[in-house]
Order: sequence, then structure tokens, then C-alpha cells
Amino acid sequence: MVVCGDDGLARRLAAELRDVYRERVTLVAPATGGPEPSAGRWPGLLGRVPVARGRSQAGTRPADDALRLLDAVEPDEEVLAAAGVADAAALALVYEDDERNVRAALVARRLNPRLRLVIRLYNRKLGQHLEELLDQAALVAEPGIDLRELDSSTTVLSDADTAAPALAASAIAGTSKVVQADGLLLRAVERQPPGRGEVADPGLCTLALLSATTNDPTGSEGSELSGARGPQLLPDDRAVTAATGRGIVALEAVAHERPAQRGHGLAPVSFPVSSLFSRRLNWSLAGIVAAVAALAVGAWVTTGDHPLHAAYITLLDLFAINDPAVEEAPERKLLQILAGFVGLLLLPVLVAAALEGLGAFRTATALRRPPRRLSGHVVLLGLGKIGARVLARLRELGIPVVCVESDPEARGVALARRLHVPVVIGDVTDEGVLEAARIHRAHSLLAMTSSDTTNLEAALYARSVKPEVRVVMRLYDDDFATAVYRTLRAAHPTALTRSRSVTHLAAPAFAGAMMGRQILGAIPVERRVLLFAAVDVAGHPELEGRTITESFRPGAWRVIALDTAAPDDRRPDLATTPGDDPAQQPALVWDLHPGYVLKPQDRVVLAATRRGLAELLGRGAVRTPGA
Repeated sequence: MVVCGDDGLARRLAAELRDVYRERVTLVAPATGGPEPSAGRWPGLLGRVPVARGRSQAGTRPADDALRLLDAVEPDEEVLAAAGVADAAALALVYEDDERNVRAALVARRLNPRLRLVIRLYNRKLGQHLEELLDQAALVAEPGIDLRELDSSTTVLSDADTAAPALAASAIAGTSKVVQADGLLLRAVERQPPGRGEVADPGLCTLALLSATTNDPTGSEGSELSGARGPQLLPDDRAVTAATGRGIVALEAVAHERPAQRGHGLAPVSFPVSSLFSRRLNWSLAGIVAAVAALAVGAWVTTGDHPLHAAYITLLDLFAINDPAVEEAPERKLLQILAGFVGLLLLPVLVAAALEGLGAFRTATALRRPPRRLSGHVVLLGLGKIGARVLARLRELGIPVVCVESDPEARGVALARRLHVPVVIGDVTDEGVLEAARIHRAHSLLAMTSSDTTNLEAALYARSVKPEVRVVMRLYDDDFATAVYRTLRAAHPTALTRSRSVTHLAAPAFAGAMMGRQILGAIPVERRVLLFAAVDVAGHPELEGRTITESFRPGAWRVIALDTAAPDDRRPDLATTPGDDPAQQPALVWDLHPGYVLKPQDRVVLAATRRGLAELLGRGAVRTPGA
């Protein structure tokens, strides 16, 4: 296995392949690394190993029997050849630059047409066409090759898309974590397990037991280091019954999602009429309108004219275009004088309205300011590539959002402008920035910047303004997350605090794709991850010929859905929504009979731990579903 990257995802992925799947890995990365993690955090991920230097010779030093480090900045042909791509089974290109990943993928496909490629791309449209392009590149490199007989495949993943649903769900009370498979929404919720002697609802599938130490653990208290008191993934019925008082993550509901209609965005776009004028100007206009109406009524009563004619005369007096009422009755003279005075007051109000209206029209397609009476919203800090995906996910769910970003040219600012989401431009560490985002009325704070210290500072300041606000922080370092959680829990025991690492959420999906499996998604359970993968039954003795009940391995994997489509009609990518073609309609069934016997031609969806999926992949034929 070869992993090429320049940030924390590459190092986390290499550690995942080595420690979980027991694969021999070559990591191609610059020794200085990126901000997440820094070079000083390499030992925490890969062990205390020396890093080879010497870019020109592409020199390496074996870190251990399973890991080889190659110091290189650019994944050119020379570097890929030195990394052993020509003989590798899989290659992951996880650079932050999409163009660099695509260029390296074309070179790698030429070096090894049978190579399994996993590519990290932020551009969704580019990823949709990349697989066909790389298949054509394989035909050019090896004419006459039969792609259907190969184990090679191209999988395009986005760490932002993988982590965004979990990050958005963590910020919303009552919103469950979901994984989409063939239009099927697998919805997981946290709830209390049934007590002793009670029977769970029919069809309830327990995915995990939460930690016994706390209701909201993070850091090592919710990781694999917690031991028996930590989270337990895929427990059996006996363990669930014995765990009275511990929270559980359960599969609550499954529903088919209709394909999204084309031409519709994430949210309706409309002009913000309510913010056209300020409140003071609105009151001034209302007062003048009331005064004009009172003068018209007075003219109607005193003169006996028709109401419309009385209103017409009043407007003429208001704009000073009527003849003076010299020979009229005293009441008429008084009404004309009052109408002239109201006309004088109307002039500055009209000028102010014109100026404010012009400013509102100029900023209607730009950034909006948070409404004055906004409450119950989510404050999203950071509009980089992660923050932009989280913003899109929140708007899909209909959650009101106020964004805070220091860079006006950030990736997600254009998305916020298009969705008319209020944005506060400023450094969150400056006084008054979070107040401008209405943090004192917010429901939760999502700190998604790439700096752990900035996210922590924002969380602490938000808690000082509103102690009960829900806080979700993007923290990479597990030790740092542990210290932060314990401190915040001690200071605010009733408030909810969660930490999430994007690389921690994304690495299992990338690793599973490198092993030749279709990873549909991942659900975070505290600081552990539960994977959902599509697996062909053929070649796996743990599944083939066994019933649904017999195939269940507590703590490792569990069959939760069956693909009923014929092998020739199966969709290669179950993670996408089916189209309008009847042959592409959802074919997954989740309410399986426990006695159903799995056949070699079946394809199933598994909920599995990382180690469980690695053990399953280590036996039987490794074949990409749909290939």
C-alpha cells in the first residue's frame, strides 16, 4: 500500500492501514508536514521513527517492518516509482490540492494499470468524471486490457463530505447521524437502553453502547483506550441487557429518500425585504403615513367631499402643488398648513429611505448581517473547505446559521452569499465578533477552523457569554481533546461539549476503499468510528452459507441490509442517490429475517468496526462491489 499526502490525513491513513489492517505501507509526504498535524506530531501517529531525507534521490529508511517513510514534496513519476507504485496493490492520493491528486493519479495509472486508486477530491463534478478518465488511461497504458477482470478500481472521496454530516449532527440536539446507501437513510440515534426485564421495540438494532463514565465523553474516555468502561461497538443482546443505565446508539428508522429535483438549490433564494429599511426608518414612514391618513379623514369630515377627493386634495397640499386656501374655511386652512408641515418632514425621510434602499440592494447579493431578533441558531466558525460542507449540510436540514470568517475570500463565503446566510467578517479572537453573531442567543457553536487553539478560545469565550451553549470543536490531537473536555466539563458540568477530528472521521473510509471495499459512510461513536460498507458475500466463509443471525460477529460486524438487485443490475456506487431510471431504483432491504441464508451471489451492507472489517477483508476474495 502507498499513501501520498501532505497533511494529517495521510499520516492518519498510513497508521490506519498499518495498525488496523496490518498492511505494509509506504508513506510519501514532506517531512515538515502541514498544520494538522505538525511535524512534531508524527511520533504520535506513526511511532517514534526516523524520517528519511534527500528528495533528489528519493531516499528512504525503513521505519519498521510495516512502514516505510519517503520524504518528497511532489508526487512525480520518479517519486512514485521509488515508492513502489508499479508493484503496489493500492495507492491513496490525499493531497489538499485537487490538481496535484489528478496529475499523480494519471502517472500512477500509467505505471500500474491494475492499481487500485483512492483519490481525495473536493471538486464533486471533477470526481464524477475522473473514474472514466482513469479507465481510459489504463487502456492507453496497456492496450487490450479487460477492465472487468481486474481488481483495480478508482474511488473518489472527500474528507469534507465524509465528516460534514457527523459535524452538523453533533451541533443539533435531536438530530441523528445518518448514512445514505442507495437512497436508503440509515438513521442512528442515542437513547437509553431498555431496563432489566424489558423488551426492545421490534426491529431495533443496537449499534453501540456508550461509555459508562459519562453521558458525553470525548478524548481517551471515549476512545479505544477506555477499556471495558468505554464505548462498545456492535454488542450482542446479552451485553445490551446487562448494560442497564448506559446510553446506546440504535438504528431507529430506515426510509427511502427521493432523488433531489434538478434546478433547486440548498435553500430558496429570495431578496431580504425585511432588512430593506432600518427599524427607525420604518417607524418614521409609518408615522408619516398615519399623519397623511388623519389629514385625509379630517378633510373628508370638514369639507364633506368624497373620501377619494379629500385624499387627493391632501396629497396635493402635502407636496405643495395645490393653490393656497386663502378664501376657504378656517378648518381647510389649518389642514393645508398641517399637510405642508408633514410634507417638510417627509423629505428627509424619503432621502434616508432612498439611501438605505440603495445600500440594501447593493448588499442583497453580498453578505447579510445577522437579524437583530435571531435566536436558536448555530454559529459556524470557519468557512474553509470543511466549514463550507458543514454549512451546506446545515442548510439542507433547514437549520438557521450565522457564520464567522476572518478571510473575506474564504472558500465558503461564496456559498454563504448564494444561500443568503448571514456572515460576520472578523477574527473570532477580537472583542465583539461573537457578539455580532448573536452568540448570546445561539443554540450551539461549531468551531471548524484548522487551529485547535482558535477553536478552544472561541469555545471558552462563547461559554463565558452563554454557559449553556452547545459546543462542537474541531480538534485533531487526542491528548489535547482529552484535556479540553475534562476542563470544560469541570467548569460547565451541565453544558454539552464535543470534539471531532476530520481526519479521524475520514481515515477509516479511505482505508476501507484502499482495501477494495465500498465504504458508504461512517458514524462517530464518541471518539471511535463505526463503518458502513457494501460487501460481496462470495469468498467470505464468515458470511457465505450462514444465516443473518449466524453471520453476526459481536464487536466486529453485523449485516444490516441486503441488496436485492441482480448482480448484473447492481449500481457500482451505493453511496449516491438513485436516478429516475426504474432499473436504478433503491434495492436495499434492511428488515431481514434472522433465518435468511446468505448466498454467494448476494451483496450486503455491513455495520463494522475498523478491526472487524480488516479481519473480514483478510479472508476470502477481495473484490470491489460492482467491479
